[in-house]
Amino acid sequence: MKPLQRCLWAQSDPLLQVYHDEEWGVPQHDSRALWEMLMLEGFQAGLSWQVILHKREAFRRAFKNFVPETVARFEEADVVRLLGDPGIVRSRAKIEATISGARAYLSMTEAGEDFADFIWSFVDGRPLRAERQGMAQTPRSEELSKALKKRGFKFVGPVVVYAFMQAAGMVDDHSAACFRRTSVRRRNVECGVA
Repeated sequence: MKPLQRCLWAQSDPLLQVYHDEEWGVPQHDSRALWEMLMLEGFQAGLSWQVILHKREAFRRAFKNFVPETVARFEEADVVRLLGDPGIVRSRAKIEATISGARAYLSMTEAGEDFADFIWSFVDGRPLRAERQGMAQTPRSEELSKALKKRGFKFVGPVVVYAFMQAAGMVDDHSAACFRRTSVRRRNVECGVA
């Protein structure tokens, strides 16, 4: 039996393969899940997704399942606790960015702005097809990055945001030879989002 052809980045690690095959690029419209994805992408800055993915369950435990209402109440004692947690990336700046990101998320909610609607508005509510493979950022990721920063989010530069857009299914960036490219597009058409 011929092995499945995946995007190059997902071929080396079994956990990356499962993530690629089941999650990456599938349109996500749940606000809380999108916020979690954005926060984890921020932790990835300067590292690799493989590192973050292997620590994802530890991150979820440490950040109380990424419930924004809970994380927004974190105080200095929580920051110290997180800095001592060997299961996560122990960066004070990234930990504090996640806490302030929870507060920014809640501010948007309190102002009547749904996080998922806000995020998806940058692609007119439909997944985009990548114009070129291997891009690190796009004009839309730059625009979304600026809008997130304006709302108080940190570690949301255009490269981080583009990785988030790929993961959240806002842009279909599976390689031309990848078996998921066709299945994700077919799913989007069936759901009326492509």
